[in-house]
Amino acid sequence: MTFDAQEAVRQRTWAQGPSGEIHDVRHATCCIAGCGPAGAMLGLLLARKGVDVLVLEKHGDFLRDFRGDTIHPSTMEIMDELGLADRLLRLQHTKASQLRFRTPRGGATLADFRRLKTRFPYLAFMPQWDFLDFVTEEAERYPNFHLAMNAEVRELVEEDGVVTGVRYEAPDGTHEVWAPLTVAADGRDSRVREQAGLEVIGTAPPIDVLWFRLSRREDDPEEPTGYIGGGRFLVLINRGDYWQLGYVLPKGADRQVRAAGLESFRRSIGEAVPEVADRTGEIEDWEQVKLLSVQVNRLKRWYRPGLLCIGDAAHAMSPVGGVGINLAIQDAVAVANALSGPLREGKVEPRYLKAVQRRRDLPIRVIQGLQALAHRRVLAPAVSTGIIPSPPAPVKALLRPRVVRDLPARIIAFGIWPVHVKC
Repeated sequence: MTFDAQEAVRQRTWAQGPSGEIHDVRHATCCIAGCGPAGAMLGLLLARKGVDVLVLEKHGDFLRDFRGDTIHPSTMEIMDELGLADRLLRLQHTKASQLRFRTPRGGATLADFRRLKTRFPYLAFMPQWDFLDFVTEEAERYPNFHLAMNAEVRELVEEDGVVTGVRYEAPDGTHEVWAPLTVAADGRDSRVREQAGLEVIGTAPPIDVLWFRLSRREDDPEEPTGYIGGGRFLVLINRGDYWQLGYVLPKGADRQVRAAGLESFRRSIGEAVPEVADRTGEIEDWEQVKLLSVQVNRLKRWYRPGLLCIGDAAHAMSPVGGVGINLAIQDAVAVANALSGPLREGKVEPRYLKAVQRRRDLPIRVIQGLQALAHRRVLAPAVSTGIIPSPPAPVKALLRPRVVRDLPARIIAFGIWPVHVKC
């Protein structure tokens, strides 16, 4: 249910802020900053387990374009364990059973999900706002779940080095939440993480991505496809009545692309993907083209006493493989599995938080390492020369067995160390 002001009044205590202002305090067992995939899923899972949870979302809705919209088999299996998969799939979505790309030397399949042993041998593409609406509506069935929209976390509340909650701004003023555990799920530019002073270990990916859309026709192909050639790498994702396109470019090249003019940009799209050349006029101004500045980083330590970071707040992922949303949801499952008991008892010791990081840190590091390899060996050559170097003959021989050829699909679909919902 949405945050109830009358309920807040009934449970009201008062606090004095750092500037001397007096404001009300809400008490919760777990306060989650951010209602993206990690925050929404964690809120649902904790509410199911009887934990009083308050989720704070700074926006008034979930309607933001070009967010991670790829739901992998790992997430579908989690939804199935919750009894929600079939209902989720009733929402409008598209499916991809393969990931393919085309080059001047011909086509190739990067991953084929059809051979995976799962009820869901495909990637599902669904607008993230629909997914978040679905998860939060399911969570609202539980009386101990509370969601406050237009609630922007401004700072942490601490006592003797322990995080005891947050202070946030809402349309009706400043509020505090006091909770035994605060979870930062507020994205790659996490304010909570910054406030906590946690150390970020970053890499420098050689790419950025320009996202935009073009109309899709009934006779267009169904599967998402990457197009490589002429120093360009574009990805087309089927969104039903339109294509979402990702134009990969060298890091920092956005200014040069825009300086060359919109007509040059349209022409380069048509040259790379002739099938949509007659539609590039739909891009009428640069406002339709959004830059994703690719970041890959992770926290050296995900927690402080009373505080835990998950999802992009703990580890920003490259868009390679579309794995970010699914790793964030796996984080949420790992947190709920490990901490719901201690939360019900009101004793969330740092060793429990450390255990969550220990469970999730290795899978994240491995995936980030594989993404870095893809940046160096595939994307950087593709956007600079239009050619992907062929692997040496010994490597080709190693890739021939089917079990090895299926590894990319398995890693993209499930990650390195999948998690499952504990009853």
